[in-house]
Amino acid sequence: MPGQQSIEQLSINTIRTLAMDAVQTAKSGHPGAPMALAPVAYCLWNQFLRFDPNDPTWPNRDRFVLSAGHASMLLYALLHVSQVKAVNDEGRVTAEPAVSLDEIKRFRQLESKCPGHPEYHLTSGVETTTGPLGQGAANSVGMAMAQRWMAQYFNRPGFALIDYDVFAFCGDGCVMEGVSSEAASLAGHLKLSNLCWVYDNNRITIEGKTSLAFSEEVGARFQAYGWKVTQVKDANDVPALAQAFTAFKNETEGPSLIIVDSHIAFGAPNKQDTHGAHGEPLGEEEIRLTKKNYGWPEDAKFLIPEGVLAHFHAGIAARGKAERHTWLTLFQAYQERYPELAEQLSQMERRQLPENWGRGLTEFPANPKGLATRESSGKVLNAVAKEVPWLMGGSADLAPSTKTRLTFDGAGDFQAGTEGGRNLHFGVREHAMGAILSGMTLSKVRPYGSGFLIFSDYGRPAIRLAALMGIPVIYVFTHDSIGVGEDGPTHQPIEQLASLRAIPGLMTIRPGDANEVVEAWRVIMQLQRQPVVLALTRQAVPTLDRTRYASAGGLAKGAYVLADASDGNPDVLLLTSGSEVSLCVEAYEQLKGEGIKARVVSMPSWELFEQQSQTYRESVIPPAVTARVSVEQATTFGWSQYVGLKGSSIGMHTYGASAPIQDVLKHFGFTVERVVAAVKQQLEMRGNA
Repeated sequence: MPGQQSIEQLSINTIRTLAMDAVQTAKSGHPGAPMALAPVAYCLWNQFLRFDPNDPTWPNRDRFVLSAGHASMLLYALLHVSQVKAVNDEGRVTAEPAVSLDEIKRFRQLESKCPGHPEYHLTSGVETTTGPLGQGAANSVGMAMAQRWMAQYFNRPGFALIDYDVFAFCGDGCVMEGVSSEAASLAGHLKLSNLCWVYDNNRITIEGKTSLAFSEEVGARFQAYGWKVTQVKDANDVPALAQAFTAFKNETEGPSLIIVDSHIAFGAPNKQDTHGAHGEPLGEEEIRLTKKNYGWPEDAKFLIPEGVLAHFHAGIAARGKAERHTWLTLFQAYQERYPELAEQLSQMERRQLPENWGRGLTEFPANPKGLATRESSGKVLNAVAKEVPWLMGGSADLAPSTKTRLTFDGAGDFQAGTEGGRNLHFGVREHAMGAILSGMTLSKVRPYGSGFLIFSDYGRPAIRLAALMGIPVIYVFTHDSIGVGEDGPTHQPIEQLASLRAIPGLMTIRPGDANEVVEAWRVIMQLQRQPVVLALTRQAVPTLDRTRYASAGGLAKGAYVLADASDGNPDVLLLTSGSEVSLCVEAYEQLKGEGIKARVVSMPSWELFEQQSQTYRESVIPPAVTARVSVEQATTFGWSQYVGLKGSSIGMHTYGASAPIQDVLKHFGFTVERVVAAVKQQLEMRGNA
């Protein structure tokens, strides 16, 4: 019976049986991995993890990431037995538990704090949303990078203010996914000795044994990446696990991988590991037999034996409380010695900006030749980053093209040994870059990552998860249209804008000239709970004369009237974004000369526009004006919501072509003549010609 077991084994079996019972009650889920990993999680949490359950967001806590998110009940059980407190939307710790026993009983049910896979912001103590395998592992690299930068920036002699470690639990699927390989390679290059992955080597995936498709030596691969690799032959060997974690704590040369060989112990002697490991309950009879093996009351459900909660309170809670108290005392002295740095750390943690963060934002003069918006964005980015020390970023090996390098004195490069640098180098690793950006953002620095818009496809899973989490990651994508020219259809984005606009919670901004770029960055920097894509041109676009046309400040509302009929009552609307704004302005001027009353609406951000009042939206796009033409060098998908069923959309219906830019634009009909003809056709259809 439970009372006859050691408190250590009792605690481990409590985690296991909570997982079994929750999955069985929900009639869905993955009990196997939580059961196998319970000793590993117990050892880490109750003996090593620097984490205070009474303040699960204090800045110098260790981070725990369950990359194998299907094992979510492992994390929920840990949060419950550790008695972690809930944090409200304002960031304040409450008296409520993050995960109550009632919530565990409602595992995978509507509005439960225990969804099928861990979700950041929904459940306190969940550091990142995981489930798509490998993502959490890559997030953890971003967390470790953020710690390294913060330590370099904030720490001072005698004030080791930021020195947390990052742990991630990974399964076979995580180490198979390409994103984790990309991230692990970068982590090894950067020698992130504050990062530890635990690989649950149970040799099982959904289809069966991993040998069906996976035969590499994982340890050798990670050694080649520059990781320190340790193997624990039995997941139940807590002393060996403790020795492995101690070795990680003492490691200074690079990240650590602890390979843990696990076996899921079921009650029936011939039970296959695949049953219950990935995706189905064990069944009542199997649960009874398994509990009998554990020395557990066979019919007890959601049992937490006496002494278990007290054991975790004496372990992780007592240790975490003492460590947090020591840190707060240190921070108080730090505030007195370094008040400016202390204020910056507080601002960063609250996602606030320095008071004068925007003082470098100036208006660009009108210029018919203009600048590529990637060029103007690079200038604006540098002006902002000078004033916001925790704004940093880089590219998937394309910074010279995306113009995202920080060039002011002291910006520096983030490398092993120079972790205070603010130029990040991700290599040709778009997917890992996106996931690493999320991990850094979750650590409260403000990162951006860049590449060509066409390669947003390579990072889309990470972008989607950032939107799901509601975190303000910045993605700067250039070469945003067929204006790429000679590079041809492999590099010319067609469907990417539409697919990014389709992601709930993601803001896309496609500015039309240099001054819209200024206003775009003004919006971006003030976002606190929303990721954003900034889509920029490779080619130069005119900087519009804002004494003749409306202020670029209208970008803050997503869409605005840029040029209008003299009486404010247009007969036709031209709806556009990005590099096509100047094309529509040219067409507008020609139409005006012919006595046709047109209005140009610049629509850099559909998402921002949809947030405005109906009154404002109808003032920009009047329902009574049904003659409408949209112009965008991308698929026309989505524009029908603005042009209506009878409106016209000039866009792309095929992939692009390889040729000089002017030839490509003419070939696909992005000319003043085509726009004017489409307007006249719209007016003729309505008898207004």
